[in-house]
Amino acid sequence: MSDLSLSNNMNMQVTARFIAKGADEPLTGLAYRMRLFDKDVFDDDYLGESTLDSNGVATISFAHAAFSDLGSMEKMPDFYFVVVKNGVQIFESEVMANIDVDAIEKFKMGTGEVIDLGTFLVQP
Repeated sequence: MSDLSLSNNMNMQVTARFIAKGADEPLTGLAYRMRLFDKDVFDDDYLGESTLDSNGVATISFAHAAFSDLGSMEKMPDFYFVVVKNGVQIFESEVMANIDVDAIEKFKMGTGEVIDLGTFLVQP
């Protein structure tokens, strides 16, 4: 994080929205969950899990330290996520490499880090 950034203990928030392919409506309900990971060379970091709200949006919050530690050379996370329905994986995103957290935080003017991964079409 940059010299202008807030504490490494600060929470980051990642959001993504999911639309049912063919129906053009948000995926909703307790059956659907998104699981977020940071891709690493050896073991991927599990960052959290979220249900989808009435608009098909998942929101996961975690501490910056969840993907960055003193032993790691990693400065920028490589996020990917999976969507499960009733515990069965139905979608996996591509790895979004080297997300520039500092640039996002500066854009938010130090109020915190919110990363919107975008909207994805999923076969329900």
